[in-house]
Amino acid sequence: MADIEAPPPGTLNWRLSAHPITLVTFLSFRASSLLVYLFLGLLFTKNFVLIFIITILLLAADFYYLKNIAGRRLVGLRWWNEVNPTTGDSHWVFESAPQPNEPGGKLVNATDKRFFWLALYCQPALWVALAIVAIVSFHFIWLTLVVIALVLTITNTLAFSRCDKFSQASGLLGNGLYSASLARNVGGALVSRMFNRS
Repeated sequence: MADIEAPPPGTLNWRLSAHPITLVTFLSFRASSLLVYLFLGLLFTKNFVLIFIITILLLAADFYYLKNIAGRRLVGLRWWNEVNPTTGDSHWVFESAPQPNEPGGKLVNATDKRFFWLALYCQPALWVALAIVAIVSFHFIWLTLVVIALVLTITNTLAFSRCDKFSQASGLLGNGLYSASLARNVGGALVSRMFNRS
């Protein structure tokens, strides 16, 4: 009997996910707004108001779920915007889960990571293509919906990209600080042993 080989880590198979329910829900939200816009809006009905409301609700649910649940569970990243009440200045805050070599850190599942980044970058690209279709076909009213979708999806994409770069930089800094403190502790222990022996 032939042995069935297990697929390698990082394969695009939702069954290899560490959080399959989160992953399937994330992918469902990502696809639902596009499918409603494409199939209901462009092929079956011309009721712009109905399609606009359904698509906006699905985009808002996708934005919230990605920002607050899927990003944290699938790749260990989270972001939010804080406003200083006295000055009115706003800034983005990035948070990442501890690295695997840090206390409480976990290794991110390769399949979850691959699905997450692929879906994160593909959706804005698809909305750009739909914007081009709306312009070429002179459906400018549909372009308003596409622009709102682009704003929401590009905001999440940029924020998670920055959050990932921030976590990698802080991980490198943390590794450097950890190794420096480890060397300092070992060096200090050796020096104290030398002085204690004399």
